[in-house]
Amino acid sequence: MKDFETIPALMADLGQRAKTASQDLAFASAERKHAALIAAADAVWSNRVEIIAANKKDLEFGREKGLGPAMMDRLMLDEARVQGMVDGLRAVADQPDPVGEVLAEWDMPSGLNIRRVRTPLGVIGVIYESRPNVTADAGALCLKSGNAVILRGGSESFHSSTAIHACLVEGLKAANLPEDSIQLVPTRDRAAVQELLTMTDYVDVIVPRGGKGLVGLVQREARVPVFAHLEGIVHIYLDKAADPRKALDVVLNAKTRRTGICGAAECLLVHQDVVETLGRDLISALIAAGVEVHAQGPLALEGSVAATEADWGKEYLDCIIAAKPVADLDAAIAHIRQYGSNHTDCILTEDPDAASRFFERLDSAILMHNASTQFADGGEFGMGAEIGIATGKMHARGPVGAAQLTSFKYLVRGDGTIRD
Repeated sequence: MKDFETIPALMADLGQRAKTASQDLAFASAERKHAALIAAADAVWSNRVEIIAANKKDLEFGREKGLGPAMMDRLMLDEARVQGMVDGLRAVADQPDPVGEVLAEWDMPSGLNIRRVRTPLGVIGVIYESRPNVTADAGALCLKSGNAVILRGGSESFHSSTAIHACLVEGLKAANLPEDSIQLVPTRDRAAVQELLTMTDYVDVIVPRGGKGLVGLVQREARVPVFAHLEGIVHIYLDKAADPRKALDVVLNAKTRRTGICGAAECLLVHQDVVETLGRDLISALIAAGVEVHAQGPLALEGSVAATEADWGKEYLDCIIAAKPVADLDAAIAHIRQYGSNHTDCILTEDPDAASRFFERLDSAILMHNASTQFADGGEFGMGAEIGIATGKMHARGPVGAAQLTSFKYLVRGDGTIRD
C-alpha cells in the first residue's frame, strides 16, 4: 500500500482498484473462487499464532479504551474462534456458487427466450465494529458472490483484521484472482468511513455491522445504498401453553450463551396465566445464572432490579434482560411491534395456533418457535456465514449470505426476432 497525503486520495485509490477487480470477479469461475477460499482457510489456520498475537494488541487497546466485558468478548480471538473462522471460510467455499444461477426462464409468443439470472452487485463496502471474524466472513461472502469488497473494521480490531486480511489475500494469490478483490482500509482514521459512504463512483452498496450509533451514522450520511443491520432488540414471548423444560433451556441459552451478539435475547414477555409459576421459575433461573433481570410486577423477585420504561426497546448486549407480564399473545405482539427492531423474535408454546398467529402478525426478519434466538445467524441457516442480519425490507432481509449479495439481469435471446 503506497502512502497518500489525504484520506480522500487513499479511499479513491481503494475504490478504483476495487472497481477494476470487480469487473474480473464478475465472471471468475466457481472453481477459482472455491480454490481462493480454501487457500485462505489454510492460511488462517497456518497463521493462527500470528493472528492471536495481533489480537492481544487489540485486546490491550480495548482495555485502555474501557470496553465492557461483552464487547471484549466480541473482540477476543482464541484458537477455537480461529478454527471457527476456518470452518466458516470452508463452509462458504462449499456453498453453491450463486453467480449465473437461473432464477426464472420463460418463452414469449414473440419468439423471445428470457432468463433472469443472478449477477454480482459490484463493489461492497463493509463497515463493522469489534468482531474481527467479520473480516473473514465478509471477505468470503463477497468473493463467493463475485463482488469486490472494501473492508473497514473497527479501530479496536485493527491488528486482528489486518492479520486475517493478509490470509485472504494469500488465498486470492493462490487462485490467481485479483488481489484487490478484498481490500482492508489501512487506517483507523474515522474520515475513511465518511469518505467510503459517499464513493458513488466506485461503491455499489454499504453494509454496516455494529451498534445503533454506527448504523445511524451510515444511514444519515451515506450516498451509497445501504443494507441496514439494525439493533437486535430480541424478544421471547412465553405463552401460557409453553413447555417448562423447553422454555428453561431456550431462554437461558438465548440470553447467556453469548450476550454480546445481535441474536441474544433482550426482553422476556410472560403470559399472565403463567407469571406466578413458570414465569417466576424462569426469572429465578436467570438470576441464578448471573443475569441481571430488570423485572416488572410479579416477575420482580429478590435479586432482580425494578424495570423502567427505558428497559423496553433496549439492546443491552450484556448479561442483562428485561422481563414483563403481558395479558395474552396479542399484548405480546403489540409490545414487540412498539419496541422491537424487526430483527428476531421468538414464541415458546405448544399451541400451534398461537405459533401461527405470532408468525402471521409480526414482521421481524426472523421469527422463531421453540428455538433459541442465538440461531439468528447465517451459518446456522446453512449459508456458511453472514455479512449481517438485514432488518429492512428492500433487496436483502435476514441473514445476508452470498446469494443476498447478488442482483439479477435479464438475458433475452431471439432469432432475428423483431417487434410488430
